[in-house]
Amino acid sequence: MEPIRTVAVLGAGTMGHGIAQVAAQAGHHAVLRDVAPELVQKGLAGLRANLDKGVEKGKVTPADRDATLARVRGTTDLADAVRAADLVIEAIPEKLDLKLATFRELDRLAPAGALLASNTSSLPVTEIARAVRDPGRVLGMHFFNPPHLMKLVELVVPSTTLPAAVERAAAFCTACGKTAIRVKDTPGFASSRLGVALGLEAMRMLEQGVASPADIDTAMELGYNHPMGPLRLTDVVGLDVRLAIAEHLHRTLGHEAFRPPEILRRLVAEGRLGKKSGHGFYPWP
Repeated sequence: MEPIRTVAVLGAGTMGHGIAQVAAQAGHHAVLRDVAPELVQKGLAGLRANLDKGVEKGKVTPADRDATLARVRGTTDLADAVRAADLVIEAIPEKLDLKLATFRELDRLAPAGALLASNTSSLPVTEIARAVRDPGRVLGMHFFNPPHLMKLVELVVPSTTLPAAVERAAAFCTACGKTAIRVKDTPGFASSRLGVALGLEAMRMLEQGVASPADIDTAMELGYNHPMGPLRLTDVVGLDVRLAIAEHLHRTLGHEAFRPPEILRRLVAEGRLGKKSGHGFYPWP
């Protein structure tokens, strides 16, 4: 099995720079690409901030931080980002047309032997794979937020993906200290389908006055040992992201459990997107 040495991550947002950090900390060379210089710089600054916090908490040594940073570089040039990549991980916004356009470019620019992965949390990887001439090298690699702390990676496997590609992706996850699960390419995969259903029901309970956000979350944290309640988790993920996933699942599965509650639509319309906007179900300083 050809080892993965260089990883290109497309999209320098929270997920993208976190994935680049994970790869670089595991000893891989990482290239972080976004469409504008300021976005690249913001992503690199976020990556450094994560490492600095690790140093402050005694979980990362200063030497390891510096070595990780030395293995990461940023660019706005897609061809430059992927030309030497063994693995390309797309972490751009959850819009199918954007992902399809990106994978068409990857088909043209990335090395023929490179794995092509999408970090999508809900979109059909099978359809994304059709954008390239060799769909056998395409799969989903769904990291969780924040990638440098969360241990799970969901490998989403279309019927067209070659077994060798899955094994190579799984080996990369293991090398990065992650646990990979393998799921079929079905709407919502495993994690989003379960997590979104719980989050939407928590919102309906809030609408009906069953309990406060804090009490609903505490019920799951202390009663079911969840590390974070569903409403606080929605704030961390982003209410707009949750809304897009819920709409997709409701449309594709036709199940009323995934119909977005009115409170979610209203908060998104008001710009209350959770942690990234400063307010969602909770205030975020």
